[in-house]
Amino acid sequence: MPPGCYCGPRGGAPLRIGYELEGGIARITLDDGKANAMSTPWFAELGAALDSAQADGAGALLVRGRPRFFSGGLDLKLLPTLSPAGMRELSESFARTFLRLHALPIPTVACVTGHAIAGGAVLAFACDARFAADGPFRIQMNEVAIGIPLPRWMLFIAESAIPATSRNDFLLHARGYAPAEALARGILDGVGATPEEAERLASERAKSLLALNRAAYAESKRRLREAGTQSALASLREELGG
Repeated sequence: MPPGCYCGPRGGAPLRIGYELEGGIARITLDDGKANAMSTPWFAELGAALDSAQADGAGALLVRGRPRFFSGGLDLKLLPTLSPAGMRELSESFARTFLRLHALPIPTVACVTGHAIAGGAVLAFACDARFAADGPFRIQMNEVAIGIPLPRWMLFIAESAIPATSRNDFLLHARGYAPAEALARGILDGVGATPEEAERLASERAKSLLALNRAAYAESKRRLREAGTQSALASLREELGG
């Protein structure tokens, strides 16, 4: 896909996920004009953007949100309207797309531009490094607080990013963190005073990762995460009922 092209739904629907390649870095921009709510079509768009990054031979990937929102997670208004088959499709798309990002054979960086709630937090955790804009924002996995047991695939991704000393608070107690608190807990790699500063920090990290040997990185990441990914997928089938 040439630089500046976008992965969007057909039929004139609003674009939600943008893609461009610049200086060897694939940049995915999440912007639905609202909270970047996730749905089955949204996961398909993200998957298409990942396809483009790999097809373009990108040396690194940067995922960024819109002002004030990285992502609020799943579209909660949509969930009650889904049939059992639709809910299963959504759950599988959610898990498989994020596990793919987590195992992507390209260095990945998240620029958390605002709130990162539930699936939004997991999206950040699926990246290798995380930078955030300072402000009145929350980074939170609130599933337990709203009555949703955390699936094993989500725990697998989260545990790769959250230090052991913070996992109970973050995962079991559903505690929300401001960006500065998340940085102090080791959940983030850096915080910028402004969104522009956060993006600068994230871009600098992505540029530094271009120097890695691509084949060695890809194989090392495969060895690090393949067993956990396969176990998470097996658990997904079990949790969804076979």
